[in-house]
Amino acid sequence: MTKRKGYRDWRWLVLWWHHFFLLWNTIDGQTRYSIPEELKQGSVVGNLAKDLGLGLSEIFDRKLRVASEAGKQYFSVDAGKGELVVNDRIDREALCGQSASCVLPLQVVVEDPLQLHRIEVEIRDINDNSPIFLSNEISLKIAELALVGTRFPLESATDPDVGSNSLKSYTLSKNECCSLKIKEIEGGKNVPELVLEKPLDREKKAVHKILLTALDGGTPARSGTSQITINVLDINDNFPVFEKNIYKVSLCEKTINGTVVIKPKATDADEGLNGEIEFAFGSRTPDSVLSVFHINSLTGEITLKGELDYETTKTHDIDVVAKDKGSPEMEGHCRVQIDITDFNDNTPEIVLTSQPKPVREDAPGGTVVALISARDLDSGDNGKVTLQVTSGSPFNLKPSFSNNYALVTSGALDRESFSEYHIEITATDSGSPPLSSKKTIPVTITDVNDNPPVFTQPSYNVYLKENGVPGSILFSVSASDLDFGDNAKVSYSILDSKVQDVSVSSYVYINSENGSIYSMHSFDYEKLKVFQIQVQAKDQGSPSLSSNATVHVFILDQNDNAPAVIYPSSAALGSVSHQRMPRSAKAGHLVTKVTAVDADSGHNAWISYKLAEATDASLFTVNLYTGEVRTKRAVSEQDDSSQRLLIEIRDDGEPVQSSTVTVSILLEDGLHEPILDLRQKVSEPSKKNGRITLYLILSLASVSVLSLLTFLVLAVKCIRNSRSSGSCCMRRSDCDDYKNPNRNLQIQLNTDGPIKYVEVLGGDMLSQSQSFRSCMSPMSEYSDFTLIKPSSTTDFKEVISVLDASLPDSTWTFEMSFFPNNNVASIHILFMGDVKNHYISPSVIPSVFSHLCVCGDEVTKKFAVCVCV
Repeated sequence: MTKRKGYRDWRWLVLWWHHFFLLWNTIDGQTRYSIPEELKQGSVVGNLAKDLGLGLSEIFDRKLRVASEAGKQYFSVDAGKGELVVNDRIDREALCGQSASCVLPLQVVVEDPLQLHRIEVEIRDINDNSPIFLSNEISLKIAELALVGTRFPLESATDPDVGSNSLKSYTLSKNECCSLKIKEIEGGKNVPELVLEKPLDREKKAVHKILLTALDGGTPARSGTSQITINVLDINDNFPVFEKNIYKVSLCEKTINGTVVIKPKATDADEGLNGEIEFAFGSRTPDSVLSVFHINSLTGEITLKGELDYETTKTHDIDVVAKDKGSPEMEGHCRVQIDITDFNDNTPEIVLTSQPKPVREDAPGGTVVALISARDLDSGDNGKVTLQVTSGSPFNLKPSFSNNYALVTSGALDRESFSEYHIEITATDSGSPPLSSKKTIPVTITDVNDNPPVFTQPSYNVYLKENGVPGSILFSVSASDLDFGDNAKVSYSILDSKVQDVSVSSYVYINSENGSIYSMHSFDYEKLKVFQIQVQAKDQGSPSLSSNATVHVFILDQNDNAPAVIYPSSAALGSVSHQRMPRSAKAGHLVTKVTAVDADSGHNAWISYKLAEATDASLFTVNLYTGEVRTKRAVSEQDDSSQRLLIEIRDDGEPVQSSTVTVSILLEDGLHEPILDLRQKVSEPSKKNGRITLYLILSLASVSVLSLLTFLVLAVKCIRNSRSSGSCCMRRSDCDDYKNPNRNLQIQLNTDGPIKYVEVLGGDMLSQSQSFRSCMSPMSEYSDFTLIKPSSTTDFKEVISVLDASLPDSTWTFEMSFFPNNNVASIHILFMGDVKNHYISPSVIPSVFSHLCVCGDEVTKKFAVCVCV
């Protein structure tokens, strides 16, 4: 088969592959196959899987593929059999030219894990090309006086095949004047020469035609021919002669245009026109030379007129002809060999052998991310390439072989800090000056569930009014997760805990998607004042991570209880309380007293009494705060003997709740004993009074001990807080919350199951008190602590008398405690037994109480007061 290829392209391929194979053959231990050229598509080269030690399943699972460094994919892998097969037509001459060795290097890439194998496929030559001359006809002009033995160089034939298939010999057709000689020139090249065997006689024969045949050494042999036409000339029997047959010169590829390359010299022994010489390139000079070089026809000076490229053509062989002007013309020949030296004019190139894969953020150091190779078209040091990774990234390059590298991890990865890296790789050659290029490789970091959800704050305070609508939203918590995807999807749940021995899930439930907490039913402040909810935020990673937050729910009191009358009791006498009083009663006479309590707290439990209706409104008055019914004036004879009073009891809530009690008073003559006896009973000590006094003393002693322990704990806490950057200070200040207190002090009895207690509501003594504020550490339950000193004292016997008169069949004692109300000072007095709500006069505050302790929260403005002894 005959092929034609541009001289420049052919020479470039030969030189490039020759350089590549010399570099490739320095690697030992490669798998090598040998096949003839022009194999049919699908022909088997060898069992690649077996030679590489891979199973057939691995070829598919690990995505085995073959990459050719020649640029064209001549081979592929049969995934079913593991065989390397021919994928395209292979022309050895097109690939390697006339190089003695033609080897195609292949890269076999196996992924998961990444591996790189190199194999070589030797392409053997077959005799598929015939010798060919550049032209089918050679014209020679020989003077008739030419001497016998004169030699005339002929055009050489070319054969792209190599070895035994290349050009071997020339033959000349039978003729009467000439013979053929073969001349070996530098480089081992044979050039045919026509030798004149006898003088020519133009008058006998002016033109001689001889057939020149070129034969190769293949089996069968192939041949090519060219017709030699010899024109016999007269006389001019001397031809120009060059000083040298071969001129050699070296030229850098970056030589500028107009540079003189060489000036060959020739002389002619003839005289006149026969001795005048003109220079020119040979008639068979290729265009690749004509486009780069110019020759001066008069001087023979060869200059550069185009650009040189070492990577395309490393050597230019130019045939220079010197012709005289005789008749016939005589010419001489010489060869100019111009060797091009390399200049570092090609930047190195970075090639991704495999595309980078996403890397887990917990990948260990040394994990292979991608395979990279580098190449430079220059030669020598100009073609030596080194790769570097920009400093500061957790990646580096690990050298493999022959300018191949593996991009590996070199440090810890954190997707939350950098989800993607753009790794800049710089390739630099060793030329002078060096050239470099850069390539950016994107590497994606995949997420690992290494961050738990985080709440906006560790604990939340929720203030909820009682009697709310079931199913209403209480609060919404929120947590965020720095991870990505399912690892960042947060769901909320409530951890199981007990509230009054009942699971917290019976009180509230939470929306698992948005963290909204809803009530299951309405809350009653009188039954439940505060409880906690443990909320857990959990992501959907594997394994999942979680965190907890505490929600403190404070129930706020609402005025939902009307005052309840506990004295006078109307259970036995119906809806009317019957009282008797003497007609001799003076102004201010205590007729009776009404006692009521309110199950609410704070302002909602402050009770006031009002005379709503009366038979004679001028005769009776009701104390607004104590509920005492007294005469406003002395009873006269004209007053009706039966008086009826309607007393309204109101609390201080919003809206106001009220109740009424009807008192029927019978005016009688000579009625004095009940009241006198009562006063005597109050003033005379009795066994019951002694027992109550003993209980009070024991209770107050217990309170004193508890108070002392409390102050000791607070002192220790202050010392510790001061050591750990906390604060514990005491400063004197005015108590703004008590600048305008109520004008009297009221003790109110409340009930809470089997335990009864009394609240002491604010009065005049608070308005004249001095207060001290204690700044606690942020971890304290209350932020303020105020000490209030009373402004008045009362005989303790009066306390006993009033309690004894109100609760004749009960036992009672005091207990110090905290009761959160709105600006309310609370003293808890415990009563045992079945006791109704009773009213106690403000004068019962005993002088043994040295001060009251007020605790409060500046944020919620809620205060509680305890008795301190």
